[in-house]
Amino acid sequence: MAENLTRGLATLAVHGSSQQDVYGSPYTPIYNTTTFAFPSTADLLDVVEGRAAGPLYTRYGLNPSIFALEETLAGLEGAELAWAFCSGMAAETALFLTHGRDGIVCVGDAYGGTLELLGTQLPLLGIKTHLILGHELERLDQLLAAGVKLVFFETPTNPALDIFDIRAIAARAHAHGARVAVDNTFASPVNQRPLELGADLVVHSATKFLGGHSDLTAGVLMGSKELLMPVWNWRKNLGSTISPETASLLSRSLRTLVVRVRQQNAAAQAVAEAMARHPGIARVFYPGLPEFSGHALAKAQMHGFGGMVTIEVKGDGDVAARVADRLGLFALAPSLGGAESLVTQPCTTTHHGLSAEERARRGISDAMLRLSIGLEDPADLIADLEQALR
Repeated sequence: MAENLTRGLATLAVHGSSQQDVYGSPYTPIYNTTTFAFPSTADLLDVVEGRAAGPLYTRYGLNPSIFALEETLAGLEGAELAWAFCSGMAAETALFLTHGRDGIVCVGDAYGGTLELLGTQLPLLGIKTHLILGHELERLDQLLAAGVKLVFFETPTNPALDIFDIRAIAARAHAHGARVAVDNTFASPVNQRPLELGADLVVHSATKFLGGHSDLTAGVLMGSKELLMPVWNWRKNLGSTISPETASLLSRSLRTLVVRVRQQNAAAQAVAEAMARHPGIARVFYPGLPEFSGHALAKAQMHGFGGMVTIEVKGDGDVAARVADRLGLFALAPSLGGAESLVTQPCTTTHHGLSAEERARRGISDAMLRLSIGLEDPADLIADLEQALR
């Protein structure tokens, strides 16, 4: 991939794979083959023992459709390698099992499933996990000094879009010999490239902006060969490799990633500005607003502010639910990043598994509505929000 590093992101999204189809197809077709035959035992052993690259067995990820996807994904994040998974949670699980056995600290808010995995399930396996809030960074130094070796965080976070300084946290972690993994799902590589800012690993729920059409479920983990190779056996033996069909679908989506995300950035900015002026809104969470607490940092480390906007309506959770129920263009559904706009109330979906007390501690109010801005005309989205708020 070295020669690709000077190419623009949109070019990499289209031409990021070196896989060539023997019939001249401009993209790698779906190889829904479970196993691949070899002309001789010697040729088979060359692939099995790593002397030659090539397809072998799809559950291992050794499939041309998966190769093509992973090469493009690595290029988009400026990574040496990328492994594709059947979901974002599968990618996070493999990350934590590989690099988190000496302890994990999660900084700030995260997806509810991630918090459940870290807070409830991994401790059952003897993995020590620590969940600290964004204003508790003094605890990070204490935990690093005590031997924690993996720092994980989202930026922007789900759902309040808090921004964390990747360079600063990476410097603190590296001073103690720890690694940093950033969930870049909300930003996408179009808006932010954490590896260039000092992170060691990047994880995505590819279901979201990378997929972009609400028609696939996938995840990806990217980083150096040194850090990715130990993950490979976990993916293989947990059976969490992406399918060839999904890999091909995701490869298709990546070709339009840059134009989609840039359009969503612009639309989200317009929606956020309109909601900031609306008398029925108590607060708007969006990094592109100058009054947003993380605006200056987002401007420094991001190339765009993203397609996610969170609003807090005036009133309680029942008022927010009524607003959500009245929306017409915004579909009431979890997930995000698709061509269609979605609305979800975090207390009923993404963070429903947290207690009311824990949500309050994290500043996730019942009056919050998280908006995933799609590719519709921004004026129509604003009008839909305004009629729902009346």
